[in-house]
Amino acid sequence: METVIRVRNLSKQFKVRRQNGMLRGIFHPEYRYVDAVNDISFEVKKGEAVAFLGPNGAGKTTTTKMLTGLVYPTSGSIEVLGHIPFNREKPFLKRIGLVMGNKNGLNWDLTARQSLTLLKNIYGISDAAFRKRLDELTGLLEVREHLDTQLRRLSLGERMKMELIGSLIHSPEVLFLDEPTIGLDILTKKNIRGFLRGIQRELGTTLVLTSHDMDDIEHVCDRVIVITKGAKVYDDTLKTLTDQYRKVRYVRFVFNAMPAATEFGDLGEIVEKSANSYLFKVAAEQMIQLIAKAADKDLIDMHIEAVPLEEIIGEIFRQ
Repeated sequence: METVIRVRNLSKQFKVRRQNGMLRGIFHPEYRYVDAVNDISFEVKKGEAVAFLGPNGAGKTTTTKMLTGLVYPTSGSIEVLGHIPFNREKPFLKRIGLVMGNKNGLNWDLTARQSLTLLKNIYGISDAAFRKRLDELTGLLEVREHLDTQLRRLSLGERMKMELIGSLIHSPEVLFLDEPTIGLDILTKKNIRGFLRGIQRELGTTLVLTSHDMDDIEHVCDRVIVITKGAKVYDDTLKTLTDQYRKVRYVRFVFNAMPAATEFGDLGEIVEKSANSYLFKVAAEQMIQLIAKAADKDLIDMHIEAVPLEEIIGEIFRQ
């Protein structure tokens, strides 16, 4: 399969002024260098859906900005679709799309149709191709009736959908998404996730996603790259990641009368407690014993739950 992104030993340092008091800072400023990204390497194949995960300040957004040419790397090499991103060549820019959940790509003072028409002219899209693409995208995202509304008058979810349409109107081969569902309601998030999965599977669009929302990752991506403190600490499929934790189970017990936690001995760890239930984290081989113990304690319901992805990622960070 064709490689569309190739990154080798990529690093980015930022020069940051030290806080040494106001007068000293003015006349004798001192600086330090902070590693935002530190010697990471990876490749992305055509049609893959890859997620960057990591805590705040890990280097995810900086990596995305270097891949799209918005930030110049300190060292290392990047190739996206055979181009060097920070050269910002027109043929390269016509082949990628970028959505940043906290940034506006469209002009809020224009209607959605006017903003998208402006992009049509920038990308040199023919009238027929533009009408066809616009009709497809607005239909899929259910915003056709909002095309002639000023963007600032739309809801956050409707604006975000228009931003997605703006990033896809020129049919990019690679779509970069930085927190695309931030601040959106549950239904809008679900619709956008389904839409992204659809264009990846049906159109072969390569997706590179950065998100703190674990549901985004689970429903859109197949592969996960975990970055912490600027360094890559994990790079494999999402299935491989979750399979590693099959030796652990989460079991929720609901009781008519709550027993004391001490009555369960060392059969698992209580990770959550409510007025009438315990959520246990238990080794798979001890689960039957734990269930048997709970069954003797006025048990009225039980749920075996999957290991939350947040817990898995948190464990990687701790390691």
